[in-house]
This record gives sequence, structure tokens and C-alpha cells, in this order.
Amino acid sequence: MKIGLTGATGQFGSIVAESLLASVPAENIVASVRNPEKAEKLRTRGVEVRHGDFDQPETLDVAFAGIDRLLIVSADGDNDTRIRQHKAAVDAAVRAGVKFIAYTSVGKADTSTLFLAPVHKATEEFIRESGIPYSFLRNNWYLENEIGTIQAVQSGAPWLTSAGSGKVGWATRSDYAQAAAAVLAGEGHQNTVYELSGAPSTQEELAAIVGRVLGKEVAVQQVDDKTYSEVMAGAGVPEAALPIVVGIQQAIREGALDNESGDFEKLLNRPLTPLEQGVSDMLNQLKA
Repeated sequence: MKIGLTGATGQFGSIVAESLLASVPAENIVASVRNPEKAEKLRTRGVEVRHGDFDQPETLDVAFAGIDRLLIVSADGDNDTRIRQHKAAVDAAVRAGVKFIAYTSVGKADTSTLFLAPVHKATEEFIRESGIPYSFLRNNWYLENEIGTIQAVQSGAPWLTSAGSGKVGWATRSDYAQAAAAVLAGEGHQNTVYELSGAPSTQEELAAIVGRVLGKEVAVQQVDDKTYSEVMAGAGVPEAALPIVVGIQQAIREGALDNESGDFEKLLNRPLTPLEQGVSDMLNQLKA
């Protein structure tokens, strides 16, 4: 059985690859990457590396050839670009005769108000329409997404947010990636939808966890979206990205990431990594 990974050198895909290498023979893993030179470490460990670029569909035909199970890691970019790229990947999987697709989606993709949701809703539809058995890994929110705020707090700033009392199911990127690896290497996941979320927490609750790690009180400053945008602009966030960062706060406020499910622990067969440990690990990595 051949397992194919897109984005295998990215922050998420590289953890999936490491997790698979712990339980699957390296010769059964294929890394489809845009830049094969960046995958040299995987190649030296016995993983087959192939050139696969979502913007060059002809490369995907070769990259996906002979693949039984394929992980499609959602691409970066604006929504229209990502939808086009994901459609190219699904179409290539059909042409290659892939037998199973796991896709990194977002929580409640079919109903979410999160600005990212249309990409994932459309991609899930592409996969369903393809007729290929699937598993949608509806990831909530990476704890690592908060590193900028955590660093600002570490430097003495308050925890700034316009999310109000909205809750987020934060979990570590590693836990999400290990869940994906479990689906790829396991059995019985055909045509499944997994809502993967940590225990929903407010901004104040996460700030308190960060405070315990840092050993200090962390003040939370709730502001409106306009003020939040102005502060983010002053902190160096590009103008084009401001609607995105504000949109995330708005979606949290509206409950888009407030999702509680036991799917995560079932896939991992263990409790999630505590957020306090996740924050500590992030800060230690920054020191390294």
C-alpha cells in the first residue's frame, strides 16, 4: 500500500511524514512536493520524493501514480486560487486511480462563517463528487496560530482581541498531524467526517494558560474590530491581511470555532497535548 502526501515539507505535512515513518515502512510513503530539493531529508530516510505542483496539474499525474491513499493538505493563498488548486489535485487523483483521499478541512466546513470555510466546503464537494472514498479532517485551530500574540505578551503587551466571549478549540499542530497520520495508516475511515477540536476555550482562558507558562499575570484587552485592525496595522500586519485577521476575530466571536467533539481523542487513542505544554514547547522552539 502506497501512501502519498502533498505538502510533505510544510509545517503540517512534515509532521505527518514523521508520524507515518514511525509505523509505516519508508518505501510505502511518497512525498509529493513542489520543490523536491527541500525534501532531501525525507529521501535519505527512504521516502520516495516526487515533483507535484498544484499549479502544474501534469506533474500531479506522475506524483499520484500508484498511490493508494492520498493526503491532500490544503494549499495557501487566496480563496479562488486555493479552490482552483484543490480541484486540480482531486482531478489528478481521479486520473491516477487513487483509492482514498484524506483532506485537511476546517471545522464545520459546510456551515462555518469563517472566511476560510468556502475553500474547504468547495473542496469537500469536489472530493465527494469524485467518487473516491474520503475522510475529511475538519481541523479547528492550531495553537501555533497564536504565536504572534504570545510573543507580544512575552514582551509586555496585553493579550489583545476583539473576539469577545467566543471560544476556540485550540490544539497543537502536532496533534492534528498525528491524527491525519492515524487515518492514513489505519482502517475503517472511508467516507468519514472528523471534527477535530480541542476543548473550546475563551481568549481569557488561553491568556491565563500563557501566563502560567511565562510566570506572570497576562492582562486581556477586549477591543472592537476597528481598534483591533488599527493596532494590528501598527504592529506591522500588511494592509491586505488586515481584513483576514479581523475576520478571524469576528468568526470566533460568532462561534465559528466553538466546536466540541470526541473525534480527536478517538483517532489519537490518547488525550490531546495540554495547551500549557503546547505553549511551553513553542516558546522553547523559538529559543533553539
